[in-house]
Amino acid sequence: MKKIYLPFLTVILFFNLAFAQNDPNAKKVLDGVSAKVKAFKGISANFTIKSVSGKGKDNGAKTGTIVIKGQKYRLKQGKNEIICDGVSIYNFDGNKTITKSLLEESNQTLSPQNLLSNFYDKDFNYKLISSAGNFHEIEMTPIDKRKSFQKVNIYVDKTKNMITKAKVLDKSNNVLEFILSNLNTNAALPDANFQFVRSKYPKDAEILD
Repeated sequence: MKKIYLPFLTVILFFNLAFAQNDPNAKKVLDGVSAKVKAFKGISANFTIKSVSGKGKDNGAKTGTIVIKGQKYRLKQGKNEIICDGVSIYNFDGNKTITKSLLEESNQTLSPQNLLSNFYDKDFNYKLISSAGNFHEIEMTPIDKRKSFQKVNIYVDKTKNMITKAKVLDKSNNVLEFILSNLNTNAALPDANFQFVRSKYPKDAEILD
């Protein structure tokens, strides 16, 4: 579960949506989210991740921060950190390992680069589950069964017209719930925030690519 929860966080928020023609009611809701997100110059937020194992064990909650600018992003949760400079992704495990990969190779998980490139137009089936209360709930299932998750239920806040919560069911029946708070959609974010600087990490940390 540790491998998925940080990059997957942004499924809650960063959509440039242009769905295939599945459920027109869901498409209408998400097109509204897409139009709003396209206008953002920089976004910052806090997040909370709650997890429950496939056997029903409550694994507690974790918190962290995220900033994003275009296809660049930076996620931090405890000592763990993920940085994307728009070309490469650096994942620091908080100890002695930094994994480097190319942006274009990260198509098996839901991460900002996929969510900002009309990914669901070809990658998902979807339907509107409920519009009761303060949220629209939409269920999304990946067409490619090699994905690392079975489905995602996203919750669109009717007042904010934003995705502020998501529940992910992975291949082991673990459930991850993501909640955003303190959302700032007008954040001033210098490009330097998204550059990987080797000297900021332990000298004995190994870089794997």
